[in-house]
Amino acid sequence: MKKNIKDYNLDDLKQVLIDLGEKQYRAEQIFKWIFVEHVTNFDEMTNISIELREKLKEKFDLHTFKILQKQVSKDGTKKYLFDTLDGNAIESVLMEYKHGKTICVSSQIGCKMGCKFCASTGIKFVRSLTAGEIVEQLLAIERDENIKISNLVFMGIGEPLDNYDNVMQAIGILNSQKGINMGARHISISTSGLVPKIYELADRDMQCTLSISLHSADNEKRSQMMPVNNTYNIQELMKACKYYIEKTNKRISFEYALAKDNNDNLDDADKLIKLLKGMLCHVNLIPINKIENGKYNKSTNENIIKFRDYLNKKGIVATIRRELRV
Repeated sequence: MKKNIKDYNLDDLKQVLIDLGEKQYRAEQIFKWIFVEHVTNFDEMTNISIELREKLKEKFDLHTFKILQKQVSKDGTKKYLFDTLDGNAIESVLMEYKHGKTICVSSQIGCKMGCKFCASTGIKFVRSLTAGEIVEQLLAIERDENIKISNLVFMGIGEPLDNYDNVMQAIGILNSQKGINMGARHISISTSGLVPKIYELADRDMQCTLSISLHSADNEKRSQMMPVNNTYNIQELMKACKYYIEKTNKRISFEYALAKDNNDNLDDADKLIKLLKGMLCHVNLIPINKIENGKYNKSTNENIIKFRDYLNKKGIVATIRRELRV
């Protein structure tokens, strides 16, 4: 099989050119064609020789996703279903905010985490996406919409830190000033709480935003919602989060999906306040969506607002995530 050339960062690509007996500077030209000009065919790379284009075609593929489905919601949010060219499909979402356009990308085909409130739970894990497949989600939407996307969040299907190496490679490609040039501060990584990888991420000091799917400050409740808590409980998770903040001086965003008659009362809010007190953090409250065969239902709007206001009153900055309007 041919290799996906989008998996390579600029330094990797320079080595590829050396191995092909070509000059290193050609790598920058190719990198720009792929990640700035959005070419879908090597023959579009008009400032490199036909001979080099043929060498590239022989060994590499541009792995251009096909759009299987595109849904547009009432608020302008666009959900894409992409063919990954191996018989599988992934979802990506384009959202527009005052601060710019944001893409939510998937990091895996399916998910292993088994969170009981998440629609991805019903999608059998197949494999992790490569770095190039992660970045291609952004490129494919930019091509389709003829736009520039300014922000990227790893909050789609899959656990990003379970695909750590490929996610880090993708971020490196996104960051490159010779290509997409998306600053790390415009990239957010969401995790269900893989503690060892949070420490690794902290030590890299990448300046990305870290979002933790918390959803309860009580171990019993969180374990029922998120099986990962049986491996890395709340105390271990908080220790890793505090290390991350200390190493990076970056605020962590804690995701909290409010489920009716489960984790949406003021007793739960008090436990959350006690857990997060003194931390450099923000709480993102999520109106939970009912999923097929799921045991959790969305909290009432009244409870969601009351929960947010109570947290803010007690000194924990909390906001409510915008809902997707289908």
